[in-house]
Amino acid sequence: MKLSILIPCYNEVATIEKVLHRVQSAPWPDKEIIVVDDGSTDGTAELLRGDLASRADQVVFHPDNRGKGAAVRTGLAQVTGQIVIIQDADLEYDPEAYPRLVKPIVEDLADAVFGSRFIGPGPHRCMYFRHYLGNRLLTFVSNLFSDLNLTDMETGCKAFRTEVLQSLHLQEDRFGFEPEVTAKLARSGRRVYEIGIPYHGRTYAEGKKITWRDGLHALYCILRYNLLA
Repeated sequence: MKLSILIPCYNEVATIEKVLHRVQSAPWPDKEIIVVDDGSTDGTAELLRGDLASRADQVVFHPDNRGKGAAVRTGLAQVTGQIVIIQDADLEYDPEAYPRLVKPIVEDLADAVFGSRFIGPGPHRCMYFRHYLGNRLLTFVSNLFSDLNLTDMETGCKAFRTEVLQSLHLQEDRFGFEPEVTAKLARSGRRVYEIGIPYHGRTYAEGKKITWRDGLHALYCILRYNLLA
């Protein structure tokens, strides 16, 4: 099966080359790499237009920053593989995990697989206890309404059967993508699996972008897409 790796990217000049190298080296024979630059202003877009242009099968540019969800929708319109993985453009998630991540889909057990930072083998960087608590709260509330038993709803490492993801009619532009896609998978009766993955978290000084405001919006999205949409 062909694997499409979709990389939303915003101001990742320090990591984008390494990420593309690791994705290219990922142990999967038939894959395509699609990068969506979401209005970067730090030199990332220039790299993707120049030295790194040949590292991806497609690079799409947003003229302005619109958010992760918008970048996912843009990239999703370009994918040609039967499976799509969302890969953040930092070094927090390891492409070496791709075969394990997509195995339940390949075996026709799952329509979506979430890579959990809180279960399973592999190294997990320890940091930001308040983020851990916030994540656990959001996952708990999401599970309460979706009736899933996820350990990491907010993970940035997710794989989907492409036709399933395209059928969900996603709307959120920013980090609300995570609770929205989870709610819509559950409401449509899709088969969701979870596997443990290594996690190499980064600090705000290293480029982490999510804030408490995103957490509040995630709560809103959990309620909206589980109860109203």
